[in-house]
Amino acid sequence: MKFGGKGNIVRLAATCLVGTFIVMATACGSDDGANVNLVTTQESNDRIVNLFSPMEKTEADVENTARSAADKTIMLAEEKLGVQVGYVTYTAEDYQDKTYDEVTLDRARNNMDDLYLLNPDTIRILAEEDELRDLSGLDCTKNLRDVVLAANVVEGKLVAIPQEVVAYGLFINKDMFDQYNLELPETPEDFLECCRVFKENGIETPVGANRWWLENFVLAQAYADLYNGGNTEAEIAALNNGKSKYSDYMRPGFEFLQEMIDQGYIDAEKAYMSEAIEGEGADFLAQKTPIVMAYWGAANTDTAYGDTDFEMLVIGFPSSRGQMPVIPMTGFGVGINAAHAEDAMATLDIMLSDEALQIYAETNRVISPSKNVEVECAEALKPLNDKIQENIYVLGSNAGMDVEQWGNTCLIVRDLLNGTTVDECMEKFDQLQEEALRKKQ
Repeated sequence: MKFGGKGNIVRLAATCLVGTFIVMATACGSDDGANVNLVTTQESNDRIVNLFSPMEKTEADVENTARSAADKTIMLAEEKLGVQVGYVTYTAEDYQDKTYDEVTLDRARNNMDDLYLLNPDTIRILAEEDELRDLSGLDCTKNLRDVVLAANVVEGKLVAIPQEVVAYGLFINKDMFDQYNLELPETPEDFLECCRVFKENGIETPVGANRWWLENFVLAQAYADLYNGGNTEAEIAALNNGKSKYSDYMRPGFEFLQEMIDQGYIDAEKAYMSEAIEGEGADFLAQKTPIVMAYWGAANTDTAYGDTDFEMLVIGFPSSRGQMPVIPMTGFGVGINAAHAEDAMATLDIMLSDEALQIYAETNRVISPSKNVEVECAEALKPLNDKIQENIYVLGSNAGMDVEQWGNTCLIVRDLLNGTTVDECMEKFDQLQEEALRKKQ
């Protein structure tokens, strides 16, 4: 599996990422979302590195052969360095108090941990507040793909590094498409026609949706030309100086979502309340819903969509340029005033070494951030992977844009689900752009 960066994107400070274990447990951006349940570790070693993340591991010195791929890389660092990584774990039981991002911001600003697993909007906020260390001196950065380096540079500093490059796509029940003689959709118009046919044939809700990932439809349609038309740098410059409006890019995607709501192709009320995969996964697996959206790793995970009773394919989101993968990125960062900074940096360097990333990639069968690590993808992922191999994709977040994309789009889509009009949603993007322009004055 290969993943090349686009030349014009490499020159931009493009931030985009979402690690599989973080998006499963968290939101994007600020929200009135989640109940906080923090599980701290026991400290039984003087060399403790505290990691704040959604992952589960309640004792730093427990040997657990069932650890996740990320845990295996942490175990490698523990063995090589003689440190113990203690988790401070966020779990969200009813998502009614604070989101993971809100808690992360508070903990990082108050130097409560050493390592943090960060969503793209949080990476940018903390970097602009000078709360994250520059990781560019780590040995592991020598092997990072160009697009990963560009994706996590904010104001000239490499502030976060992922363990995988995550692509989002549409998970398709191919058997149901074949049953109704439907071609896989390329454009928004194709997609709406497929939904119409499903609806007319008794499929109550053709698209299973949750409250976090519908923004991928918007981003694919908004930026298909920007990232694939050969004029990326100039278009972003025009957005940043106010000559172009973010709302003009966003409007077609929001109108598309509004039509899906109006036609009953998605259940807006259910989507507004549903968590990722939990809200729509059961209906997809039961073949009641032919289309859902998820991240790359969900196709490899039996607890998600890695073991279906039907033929599943993962394709890109519909756009004017055809099926379009959306690539956001999370990453690990180290607090600027971390209590165990040197051990944290050394731990991260091993976790992101080629040796560790090979373990991670082979376990999860994902796109590695290292150009030296390649693994075969699952058969279902090949349509999405083919696009990425051709350098066809849209970034879900870009530090070169003065208006943060991933979190803001997610939250404004949620407003749409809750009854806000498309025009009102566009006004919110205009307000964000005006605020960004004022900061530069």
